[in-house]
This record gives sequence, structure tokens and C-alpha cells, in this order.
Amino acid sequence: MNLRFDNKNALITGAAGAIGKSIAQGFAEGGAKVFITDIAQAGVDKSIAELKAKGAHVAGLAANVTNEAEVQAVVAGAAKFGGGAVDILVNVAGVVGQGKVEEITEAEWDRIFGVNCKGTFFFTKHIVPLMKANKYGKIVNFSSKSGKTGSAIMSPYSAAKAAVIGFTQALAYELADFGITVNCLCPGITDHTGVWNNVSAGYIQNLGKSREEVVKQFTSKVPLKRLAQIEDIVAVTLFMSSSGADYMTGQAINVTGGREMH
Repeated sequence: MNLRFDNKNALITGAAGAIGKSIAQGFAEGGAKVFITDIAQAGVDKSIAELKAKGAHVAGLAANVTNEAEVQAVVAGAAKFGGGAVDILVNVAGVVGQGKVEEITEAEWDRIFGVNCKGTFFFTKHIVPLMKANKYGKIVNFSSKSGKTGSAIMSPYSAAKAAVIGFTQALAYELADFGITVNCLCPGITDHTGVWNNVSAGYIQNLGKSREEVVKQFTSKVPLKRLAQIEDIVAVTLFMSSSGADYMTGQAINVTGGREMH
């Protein structure tokens, strides 16, 4: 199987975070030129410095993914960096929140849908014309286990991630004739990430349990008896972006240790 990305240009959102930065590193190690973005330029610059220190050919620009003009600026920067093409888009950027449904504010609902759904939409909208022009593209969106089976006290997040799956499936049909595949990942709880830190802190507060008890509660539901590692997520992302996945589109792939099986 060929997991090389020589002469390919990849754009990764949410790349100041642990997963996004590791995915960017994976593409760079495979020979791709990588353009990254996140909400703060300081975070983008930090990731660029770390990636360059490992030999990556990388550049980046900050953007609020819910601001269409800022997204357009990132896409233009990525296209210029890639010599006019963006071959791979990985929409990692996302936020999570917790709360009982009767306590969730409209602003919180809009925040979670804005980043997870509108951000994915904006980047896809402005990347697709470049991919259509080249008759080639790989789009990988990030959903969640919670987008397949909703999670208690995480109703806005579950709803938003389910919407990402529907968006992915619609685009798989819409873009197939242009040589563009669209798939998404549905990770389970992934250790050593900001999302898990936030989620575990919320469960510690809402359930009145220690961190150890929370981890035990969640891993007990996983057939493989562990949380996902960042490397697990990176490996599947790279495969879905490779020539090995040319006959896959519209799929929502679970990376959950068996907890989610549909």
C-alpha cells in the first residue's frame, strides 16, 4: 500500500491541537507540502516551528473557521503555497461542550455547531473549486463516536457530529464525478488531547467522580480496553487520504476500539 504523498499539497485545520499537528506531521513525513490553520496565530506559529524542526515543508495562517472571509484567506494561502493546488483537506477543527439539555444556552448550541459544522462547510466550499479544476481531491472530515450514538450531557456536540456525517455522505455523491472522495472519521475518546481533557473535566464535575474513575468507566465499555491514542487516529486519516482509499467515499469510519460498530 502506498502511503506516500509526494507532490501532494495538504491543508489541515485545527492543527495547533495534538491530533491536527500529528496529522500534519504524518503528511509531511510522507512527502507532502502541508499548510496548517487554527484560531490563533501564536498556536499556528508554534506548530510550524515544531514541524519544521522535524523536517516538514510547512506554512500556515490563523483563522476563525466560522468566519468565511478568514477561511477564504487560508485557502488562498494554501493554494499559493501548493503552487495553485490543494489535493487534500482534513477538517480537524472542532469544539466540545457538556451540559444538561435544559441548561444549554442558544449561544453554546451555536458555538458548537458553528465550529464543527459551519467550519467544515466553509473550508470544503472554498477548497472544492480547486479540486474540481484538478479532477482530484481527498476530503477527510472529523465526526465522532458521538455522531453515531449520542452521548449523554453532550447533545449539541452529538447533533453537530451527526450532521458532519450527513454532510460527508451528501458530498460523496455530489463530488464523485470530479475525482473527489469525501470520508470522515468517528474517533472514540482519544487520550492526550484537549478534547479529552475538557470532556473528562466535565464528567469529573458532573458525575462527581475522580479522573481515574472516569477513565475506568469509559474504558470498561471498550472491547479493546483502552482509550484511542493519537497515532491510531493519524494512521486512519493518512490511509483515507491515500491512493489505497481511492474506492472509498461517503464512509464514516469508527476508530473506537470496538465501542462503536455501525
